[in-house]
Amino acid sequence: MKRVSDLIGNAGIVSVKGDSNTEISDISFDSRNAGPGTLFVAVRGTRSDGHDFIAAAIKAGAAAVICETIPAYAGEGVCWIKTDDSARALGVVSSEFYGNPSASLKLTGVTGTNGKTTIATLLYRMFTKLGYKCGLFSTVCNYIGNTELPATHTTPDPVELNRTLAAMVEAGCDYAFMEVSSHAVDQKRIAGLNFAGGIFTNLTHDHLDYHKTFDNYLNAKKAFFDSLPSSAFALVNNDDRNGKVMIQNCRAARYTFSTRGKADFRCTVLEQDFSGMAVRIQGEDVWTRFVGDYNASNLLAVYSASVILGAEKVEVLRILSELKSVPGRLEVVDGPGGISCLVDYAHTPDALQNVITTINRIRPDDKQLITVVGAGGDRDRTKRPLMAAITAEGSTKVILTSDNPRTEDPDKILDDMEAGITPDVRRKVLRITNRREAIKTAVMLAGPGDVVLVAGKGHENYQEINGVKHHFDDREELKSALLLKNNN
Repeated sequence: MKRVSDLIGNAGIVSVKGDSNTEISDISFDSRNAGPGTLFVAVRGTRSDGHDFIAAAIKAGAAAVICETIPAYAGEGVCWIKTDDSARALGVVSSEFYGNPSASLKLTGVTGTNGKTTIATLLYRMFTKLGYKCGLFSTVCNYIGNTELPATHTTPDPVELNRTLAAMVEAGCDYAFMEVSSHAVDQKRIAGLNFAGGIFTNLTHDHLDYHKTFDNYLNAKKAFFDSLPSSAFALVNNDDRNGKVMIQNCRAARYTFSTRGKADFRCTVLEQDFSGMAVRIQGEDVWTRFVGDYNASNLLAVYSASVILGAEKVEVLRILSELKSVPGRLEVVDGPGGISCLVDYAHTPDALQNVITTINRIRPDDKQLITVVGAGGDRDRTKRPLMAAITAEGSTKVILTSDNPRTEDPDKILDDMEAGITPDVRRKVLRITNRREAIKTAVMLAGPGDVVLVAGKGHENYQEINGVKHHFDDREELKSALLLKNNN
């Protein structure tokens, strides 16, 4: 139990009306989860305003309320706390309620458009192999030590985030690695956390349905680095022109990494095939189980952060050679018939460009690249024609199909994608809305030595249609299609 006064000291409070010694048993920003002794924080969201549910929270037994506007019906028996920023206050009081757990860990955040999951996951695996107990927050799953927890968001809400961080501390974790999404920064989900470091991967076209402009998207990412303390480190990709922007006015110790030019940490790709690649990192050669220049950049970020966090360089290189790809990130699906089948999460123009470029550098000129790709519904529509154009430009054949349509009509999503197909490449493109049939068709069109890429969903094992998640795994579908082809 904590008192109100124990929680609100750093939360930007304007005024307090009522007893600040009121004891708090829980924190909630959802009135449906409020109960006796709850501190309810009224947050203005994109779809609803928590202030509209204050009365419901009080009826459920909330003992205190943090809000930006105190309602006219505010009376005695409840401690009323006014703030100018409820979203930030929620993060701060959540951290205080759970004992400021991030201060007891070396917490590193990874942000950027692409590469967050790979870097955060590989850092978790790296430090686990170095002998530490670690925590992970990622798009794929969360971990406390070796215990797996489901991941519902790239970055959880502040209450869940701090509750999980507290569980990591209780379990004896030394390090924690976290994907930090632009939504999480903008919505103040990471407010009140103590970061030991931050890593920037890159910034490309994505999430403009939410941020509206690229500058807003950039500024959300930059806000993370602006918030880092002087005791932390900021590691940025020098190959992305936005890297320097991220660390302008940043108080943390600054480091850069690059696969193309000058930087504090350097890497060069020596050779590669679908089984892996040889890279030279800081003058040392190592074979890895990853392919692609973008993965060389990801591995370099992992190496750099590990060294900055105090790990021995030789040990880091040794472990890099042992690490395996993150599920759904250029993941090879084995099957009969001599066809190379790959599944990748690429769902932005830049990510597709990277994956297709990597495959084309490896595949023989006389072999095909057949790409199956769609675009998610209820998300940034402006990237759809770009994704289709990039895929058609770099592939021998393209099958446009449904991804996670969510509440949108799948065929209208494909109409948006087809708008990016120019007449000179239209002959390459098929349109098959049913994703299972699209994957089956791609495999049937492929011959020995050809490459089939299924992009967009990666590790996901569902397809979301009209709010319902149906089981669907691209890897399973590829294996079934390969077996069917081999048996015919």
